[in-house]
Amino acid sequence: MTQVVTFQELDCANGKKIAVATLNSPRSLNALSGEMIDLLFPQLKEWQMQGDIVAVFLQGEGEKAFCAGGDIVHMYNEMKAHQGEFAPGIEEYFTKEYQLDYLIHTFNKPFIVWGGGIVMGGGLGMMVGGSHRVVTENSRIAMPEISIGLYPDVGGSYFLNRMPDNCGLFLGLTGASINATDAKHCHLADYFIVNDNKELLINQLTQLDWQESIELNHEKLANLLTQFEQDSSSHMPDAKLIEHKALIEKVTSFDNLKDIVEAIVTADCEDKWFARAQKSLKHGSALSASLAYKQLQSGESLSLADCFRMELNLSVKSGQFGEFVEGVRALLIDKDNSPKWRFDSVEAVDNKIIDWFFESKWSQEQHPLVGLDN
Repeated sequence: MTQVVTFQELDCANGKKIAVATLNSPRSLNALSGEMIDLLFPQLKEWQMQGDIVAVFLQGEGEKAFCAGGDIVHMYNEMKAHQGEFAPGIEEYFTKEYQLDYLIHTFNKPFIVWGGGIVMGGGLGMMVGGSHRVVTENSRIAMPEISIGLYPDVGGSYFLNRMPDNCGLFLGLTGASINATDAKHCHLADYFIVNDNKELLINQLTQLDWQESIELNHEKLANLLTQFEQDSSSHMPDAKLIEHKALIEKVTSFDNLKDIVEAIVTADCEDKWFARAQKSLKHGSALSASLAYKQLQSGESLSLADCFRMELNLSVKSGQFGEFVEGVRALLIDKDNSPKWRFDSVEAVDNKIIDWFFESKWSQEQHPLVGLDN
């Protein structure tokens, strides 16, 4: 059996080591399975404690994807087995996934994520937590949950709220796909390096004069990545978010979801990228849009740990309600692309249902992620 995550420790010139973790399921575009999480989480914990490990490098096998998202098919089967009821497997998966994401966000050593190819959903949840996040000429990044009846989770409540120019709200509602230049603009990535230079970079990492000081190591790594970026800068793709900055700010400037959705889907823009975003919102789940809108409002003042606690509740309830299972069925199981959404517009969404989603399933003391920030 092929190991779904492979681990290496590369010897450095000065006796230290670089830890490399590779998501190894290229046929599934490195979709993040429970088995992957079960391997990654304890190994990262170990590397965090290991004195000779100075940095971690996380990548996906193959050039098509770093990670295309969570293990949706597994979740679909869990939801089908507990239709309309609480699904324990859903709680278990999301709990483990958010613990992994939080560990990456708070890792105490330099943590490099190579975000080449497709980086979506659960893949972005991991990438965005890295201390040094690299994107390439073929990076394609999105939170497309509106198309499957979910909402932008994996810390979206936190990182979408920290984007400039209302980009977070726009991307959360439309699931629009962005490139490397856009990712840097909206703080999802730090460095742009062409894909062909990855092996050279890894080699250079082993030649750095790593120190005992973690702060100094962050600095040395940043300087090296900046040099690589300068060599790659002529290959950076055109930015779509920056190009549409004024329009995005205009259509998201209203103080209610109904007007925002209407402004986005009726905006007069012939650009193909924007048209795809309009189509995703138009055909996506009105419930998902409503959840995303309230999620971003609620998450604005929350800590990262509290964002994950709020999202675990939303995810477990999504597994129970039925919109998520229907979205996955239409897109990935039957592939008829004709989901039967519960509501045909955001105005039709029942506020009592939204309130139910945000009522915590657990008391504060019993929450599965109670110890996240301890």
